[in-house]
Amino acid sequence: MTKQTDYSNFSMLDLFSMEVKTQVAILNDRLLALENQSHHHEDLAALMRAAHSIKGAARIVQLNLVVTLAHAMEDCFVAAQGGEIKLNATNIDVLLAAVDMLLHIGEACEGNPNPQLPDEASIQALVSAIANIGKSQPISQAVPAEIPPPQPAAESPWAVPLSQVFNSGEKPETIQNRVVRVGAENLNSLMGLAGESLVEAKWLEGFADSLLKLKTSHTHLSGLLEGLQELLGKQHFGHLIERQIQEQMSAVSQIASECRQLLGDRHNEIELFCQRSTNLSDRLYRQVIATHMSPFGEAGQGFPRMVRDMSRQLGKRIQLEITGKSTLVDRDILERLEGPLTHILRNAIDHGIETPQERLAVGKPETGTIRIEVVHRAGMLLITVSDDGRGIDLEFLRQEIVRKNLTAPEMAAKLTEAELMEFLFLPGFSTAKTVTEISGRGVGLDIVHSAVREVGGNLRAASNLGLGMTFYLQLPLTLSVLRTLVVEIANEPYAFGLARIDQLMMVPRSAIVVSENQPFFMLNEQAIALISAHQVLELPAQVQNPELLPVVIISDRLSRYGVVVDRFIGECSLVVRPLDPRLGKVPNISAAALLDDGSPVLIIDIEDLVRSIAKVLSSGQISQVNHTTQKAAVKNYKHVLVVDDSITVREMERKLLENRGYKVEVAVNGMDGWNAIRSSDYDLIITDIDMPRMNGFELTSQIKSHEKLKHTPVIIVSYKDREEDKIHGLEAGANYYLTKSSFHDDTLLKAVIDLIGEP
Repeated sequence: MTKQTDYSNFSMLDLFSMEVKTQVAILNDRLLALENQSHHHEDLAALMRAAHSIKGAARIVQLNLVVTLAHAMEDCFVAAQGGEIKLNATNIDVLLAAVDMLLHIGEACEGNPNPQLPDEASIQALVSAIANIGKSQPISQAVPAEIPPPQPAAESPWAVPLSQVFNSGEKPETIQNRVVRVGAENLNSLMGLAGESLVEAKWLEGFADSLLKLKTSHTHLSGLLEGLQELLGKQHFGHLIERQIQEQMSAVSQIASECRQLLGDRHNEIELFCQRSTNLSDRLYRQVIATHMSPFGEAGQGFPRMVRDMSRQLGKRIQLEITGKSTLVDRDILERLEGPLTHILRNAIDHGIETPQERLAVGKPETGTIRIEVVHRAGMLLITVSDDGRGIDLEFLRQEIVRKNLTAPEMAAKLTEAELMEFLFLPGFSTAKTVTEISGRGVGLDIVHSAVREVGGNLRAASNLGLGMTFYLQLPLTLSVLRTLVVEIANEPYAFGLARIDQLMMVPRSAIVVSENQPFFMLNEQAIALISAHQVLELPAQVQNPELLPVVIISDRLSRYGVVVDRFIGECSLVVRPLDPRLGKVPNISAAALLDDGSPVLIIDIEDLVRSIAKVLSSGQISQVNHTTQKAAVKNYKHVLVVDDSITVREMERKLLENRGYKVEVAVNGMDGWNAIRSSDYDLIITDIDMPRMNGFELTSQIKSHEKLKHTPVIIVSYKDREEDKIHGLEAGANYYLTKSSFHDDTLLKAVIDLIGEP
C-alpha cells in the first residue's frame, strides 16, 4: 500500500492553492502545445480535466467566481473537443489571461485565511470573453453568453474524487512528486548530519587498516616464535628442561595461532561492516542531497509562456525548445537562476531573433528558435541558451567599446572574440540602439553575470554573426556539496571551488619577473600577477625556498591572478557547512566543511579573494613570492629610481641595473617620480625629459632646489641629443646627460658607478 502524504496541517485554502498551481502548469503547457497543433485531441482532453479539477476544488472552498470561470473554460474545451469551435491564437490569448487570473487567485489563497481576490467584474469579463469565443466563429452551436449558475444537486463537489482534486490529474505524465514542507534549517541540519555520517563511516576504513597492520605484525611474531622453537630443538639441554621449553613454546604457538585466527576473523567482519556502513552513509547522503534537488523543468515551466507572449507582442514567431527538463538541479540554484535566464531569453527575443520578414529575406525560416539545453557533465551543471537570430557584429561591438571610452582604439583592435564578449557583462553596457519595454536599458547582463558568480559558476558568451548567439553557464550541481581543490596554506587546509579555478600550475622561480615591484609570469602571452596566499589571507609566511611554486589561477571579468600556495593536496567533494552567524562576514572565507579524516577545512570565497587581491596590488605593498629574490633583497643595495613614461625604456633600464646588482624602483611620469622621491630614500635618480605632468628638467630642478634632496645625483637619459638640450639639463642640476643610445654600451653603467659606486 502506497504511503499517502499527510495533509492534516494544511488548510483547505492551502490545498486549493496547491491544486490551482499544479493545474495551471498543465493549462499553460497544453494551451501552448495546442497553438502549435502538437497533439490536438490529447491536449484538449488534458485541458478539460485541468479546468474540471480547478472547478471542483473551488466549489469545495466555496469560491463561486472561480467555479464560474473554470466552468466557462471547461465548456470551451469540451466544445473544441466536439468540433463546435476551433481555437486560434487570439482565442488562446483569452484563455491564457484566464489562466493568469486563476494563478493569481491561487497565490492569494496560499497561507491566507482571508485572501484578497480580484473584483467580480474582472472575472465576469473573462467569462464573457471565453463565452464569445464560439460566437466569433462560423461554427454551429456557439457557447452561451451566460454561464448557468452551479447546480449542486446535479453536480455535487464530491462528483470529483478528492484524490483528483488534490493531485495532478489522471495521466501519469502530469503526476508530480508528493510534496512535504520541511524547514530550511531542519533540512540543512539533516544535510550536515549526513555529511558527518559519511565522515564517520570513512573513519572505519582507517581502523580496518590498523587491524590489518596488527594482523601482519602478529603473523611476523608467530614466524619468529617458530624459528626460535627450531633453534631450541638443536641445543643440548637436559631432557626435563628441554621438554618444559617445548611445552611452553607449543603453548605460545597455540595462543599466537588463536590470536591470528581471531584477528583475521574480526578484520574480515569489520571490513564487511565498513563496506555496509559506507554504502549506507553514501545512500543517506545522496538521498538528503536529493531533497534539495528539483527537475529543471519546474523552474523553467514559465519560460514557454513568456516566449510566446513576448514574441506575439513584438510581432515575431519564436519557438522555445528545452532539452533536459528532467535534469536535477539544486533548488537554491534554480531560484537564483530564474531571473538571469529570463533576462537572457528576453534579450534573445528582443535583439536576437529577427522579424518573420527579415528572416525570410536572408533565407531563414520565418519562425525563430531559442534552445535551452541542461545537462550534467564532469560533475558540473551546464546550461546552454542559444538562438538562431542575428548574432552580434564583433566589429560593431569593438567600436562601441571605444565609443564608451572603455579602452583605447589600439587596445580594442587587439581584443579577441572572448575578450570582446566580456564587455557585454560590464554594468551599464548595452549594444541596443533603442530603449524598449523589453530590454535595451543597459542593465541586465551584468546582473546575470553576478548571479552566476554568486552560486560559484561561470558565464561566457559566443556569437556567430547572422547565425545566432549562445550563452554558456557552468554551475555546481548543488550549493550543498562543493567539488573543490584542497591546498595547504600556513600548515592548514583551504578549499577552492573547482568551478572558479581557471588553471593550476607549478611555476618555476626562474619564470617569475618583477616589474614595478610586482611579481608576475607569462602565460599564453598574458602577464599573470602573482601574490602569496599568506599575504592576502594575512597568515604567517613560511620559510621555504621551493624551485617550483604551486599557483592557483583565478580571475574576475578582466584580470587574472596567480595565488601562490604551499602545496596542492587534491580534489575533494565537501558538504558545505555555513559559518556561525555570530562571526559575521569572515573576509575571504565563504563556509567550512569536514575532510574525510574529520579535520575542518575553510572554503575560500573567490569573489571576496579577488577583491582583496586587487586591494593589495593597488596598495603597492607586495611581498615577493620568489623567495630567493626576497632573501637577497635584505642586503644593503644601492637604491635607484628610474623615471620614464615609456614602459619599454623603464624595463630596459631596470633590468640593466638590476642585473648589475642595484635595487631599482620605477615611476611612470615626473609627478609620480617627485612623489616617490619625497617619500623614500634613493641613492640616484635616472629620468627622461619628455613626460606628462612634469618633465625631466622640472623634476631635476625640484630635486636640486629641495633642502634635503639637493645632494641626490641625477642622470638625464633622453633621445634628444641637441647641444642646447644637454646644456638645459646640466643647468637644471643634472650630474650626467646621456642619450638613450648609451643602453647599447657601458656608458650608463659607468655613469652610475661614477656617481654612487658599485652595488
